[in-house]
Amino acid sequence: MQKNISWIALSLLILVSGISAMTNEINVYSHRHYDSDRILFSRFTKETGIKINVIKGSADQLIQRLISEGKNSPADVLLTVDSGRLYRAKEAGILQPVESNILKRNVPEVMRDPEGFWYGMTVRARVIVYSKERVKPAELSTYEDLAKPYWKGRIVARSSSNIYNQSLMASIIAANGSDKALVWAQGVRENMARAPRGSDRDQARAVASGLADVAIMNTYYLGILANSSDVADREVAKKVDVFFPNQNGRGAHINVSGGGITASSKNKNSAIKFLEFLTSEKSQKTFANVNYEYPLKIETNRSKLLNSWGSFKADTMNLSILGTKNLEAVKLFDIAGWE
Repeated sequence: MQKNISWIALSLLILVSGISAMTNEINVYSHRHYDSDRILFSRFTKETGIKINVIKGSADQLIQRLISEGKNSPADVLLTVDSGRLYRAKEAGILQPVESNILKRNVPEVMRDPEGFWYGMTVRARVIVYSKERVKPAELSTYEDLAKPYWKGRIVARSSSNIYNQSLMASIIAANGSDKALVWAQGVRENMARAPRGSDRDQARAVASGLADVAIMNTYYLGILANSSDVADREVAKKVDVFFPNQNGRGAHINVSGGGITASSKNKNSAIKFLEFLTSEKSQKTFANVNYEYPLKIETNRSKLLNSWGSFKADTMNLSILGTKNLEAVKLFDIAGWE
């Protein structure tokens, strides 16, 4: 009898040890590829003892992989950029809702899913970047203004297939209605100096080279250019500046990179702890200083570079709306001829 009890005790010990080992490791499917993330992942492991296994891929690849793997997926966390993609992940059923007072405290309400399926991690502002030589700030005002004939042949932007532009369009639909949003897209397309192509950084390069006078792009890409090891990219950053549109109205369009706990997560508590860590004040400073993204609480920003662009009023629309209006944005872009 005593021998049987000993074996039972040993078996329980092995089982508990196995569970403990499982919770000391999480698998993160990440679309992000930045130094800030590597620094923070390492810091998280050092502080908590929880090992992070990172699986990289494009957002679409990772979402499709999670769908294919289903409940057998080893993933615990999905990290990606743009609330439009986070919305897609939620709708695909690959995320689960999370209740965390820490996350609610760290992440402003407009920057998280109303049902807790995903939470913002960093903020990006999609703004107007202009030539210091050929444009005065007083000439700029709103996103809507870019559709006026005044900007004919003076604008560059990337493709409408890009999620950042789709989310900007979704915000304009939400603010102004579909009819006005379509007219806006048609006007901006007609004002472009070239057909849409390239990355956000390529738009800044086009302005710096004189091909165009203004570009629509995310601020953090300008930070990457300004701190590039390439002298030519640093020169590009010197020739342009940031203008935050719609400051007398709804505010500049913002978006987030963020994450959610996968529906298949076997280590939910550790995964939640990971998201709480990434949204903490200390981690937010690292994102701002290393990857030039705004902290979730924009007013707490202490990054010298970000502050050099000035403070701004941000749109307070709940970012989940950008996901709900994504398909309409894509449709209107197509009608407008914005490739």
